[in-house]
Amino acid sequence: MSDRGADAPIAGRQNAPSAHQLHLFLTLAEELHFRRSAQRVFMSQGAFSQQISALERRLGVPLVERTTRRVSLTRAGAELVPYARAVLTAFDELRQAAERHRDAAAGRAVIGASEAVTAVPPVPAVLNGLRERLPGLDIRVLRTGFAESPQAVLKGEVDAALVFLPVPAGIRALPLATGPRCAAMPSDDPLAGKDAVSLADLADRPVVGLSPGVPRVCRDYWSADPRPEGGPVRRTSHRVTDLESLLSLVALGEGIGFVPSLAREMYPRPGVSYVDVTDLPPWTSALAWLPENGDRPAVAALRQAARAALRESGGAPLHA
Repeated sequence: MSDRGADAPIAGRQNAPSAHQLHLFLTLAEELHFRRSAQRVFMSQGAFSQQISALERRLGVPLVERTTRRVSLTRAGAELVPYARAVLTAFDELRQAAERHRDAAAGRAVIGASEAVTAVPPVPAVLNGLRERLPGLDIRVLRTGFAESPQAVLKGEVDAALVFLPVPAGIRALPLATGPRCAAMPSDDPLAGKDAVSLADLADRPVVGLSPGVPRVCRDYWSADPRPEGGPVRRTSHRVTDLESLLSLVALGEGIGFVPSLAREMYPRPGVSYVDVTDLPPWTSALAWLPENGDRPAVAALRQAARAALRESGGAPLHA
């Protein structure tokens, strides 16, 4: 019996499904409609159907039952959905790990930045401190919506991020600055002309809804949920992830939002008024990173720069 070489193919590998086919299958599993699924991925219905058939041949089992009236998953198709998701997640993690190694070899750091936080002291000093500590580092700032930066940290899309607290469990954070929050409301709201209001005054105002993809701890904080009196918070059906979208909906009279008072100067908008809320907890900006990334040269230098900026401000978070 001859030994098989190390380069010998693994049995069945030539029939392994592609990531693209698995993505199409998961899209169909959600829509259960070939035309809508094809439209979602910008393919013709015929080409989409051919890819699903090719996937079925590669796996050796039927995944969907097709009739003229409806599409449904077979028993095998339903059982394979979580495995398909796991494979695509593994592909994504592989890509991110490769990107991190490539960036490290190239002397590059990707830093997430929530909304306009890069303009809020001491963030400019922190970034300047990073440049001084690692002058050859290629610093790339990835701007995200106010509630998306924590997800970018968790997914490994950034080395570290400048965020607004709170952040989900598993993320380390160094507070940088703090200040009051206010309510963004339509300018024709009867309360818009007041100097200040309480959360009780706003109890009947719907809050613009945030995307379910935003971590729960962030959604609750930026919706002021729960309220001091324990009453329910009514959210709209919107799924926003960034401040621009939120303010556009506020201007249209769709609801209100709770935002840093900095928005008065940074985000003036026709049709939007900013009113102080006396019992609303303050905002806090922070540097955030994953514990396992804390000793990377770029992240370590960023943490040192942040602590230096805090020492120069008196050793405590700045009040902006």
